[in-house]
Amino acid sequence: MGQKAIVLDEQAIRRALTRIAHQIIEKNKGIEECVIVGIRTRGIYIAERLAERIRQIEGASVATGELDITLYRDDLTKVTDDQEPHVKGSDIPGGVTNKKVILVDDVLYTGRTVRAGMDAIMDLGRPAQIQLAVLVDRGHRELPIRADYVGKNIPTSSSERIVVELEEVDGCDQVSIYEIIEKTTE
Repeated sequence: MGQKAIVLDEQAIRRALTRIAHQIIEKNKGIEECVIVGIRTRGIYIAERLAERIRQIEGASVATGELDITLYRDDLTKVTDDQEPHVKGSDIPGGVTNKKVILVDDVLYTGRTVRAGMDAIMDLGRPAQIQLAVLVDRGHRELPIRADYVGKNIPTSSSERIVVELEEVDGCDQVSIYEIIEKTTE
């Protein structure tokens, strides 16, 4: 896999998240009864950054949580020695019942991860509303799902991959497009 281009650098990511934070506040007429929930792994850090931006703008904190969708995926893989899925658990302080849940992920692609996230949230309670915030929307939806808040739309081909790197996990902030190079056997 070869890197084609860096499409968002650290400053562009910061601007996109600030814009999304303002949009969340505007759409919800404040942050009352809102909870921002990040999908593991990078969605959690994006959710925390959004919550911090909202705190800076509004002068009040918004609840944040983490969501593990492992058991809700339709492509569940076994990753532990005993052939059971590796589940890290969800943590949403105050729950989701009657709350406006802003579900956060790094990249929106087929929509299957978001569907799994919505299923996981519904198992935790009955939210008043679920909204979706993503850093990147790359297209190629397989399910009728769209984001309410998008940092950047990056149309891609099926031979490309979007890679989001965040300081908390990867040591830097950037979004890149990679070309998937297929190996030929001769």
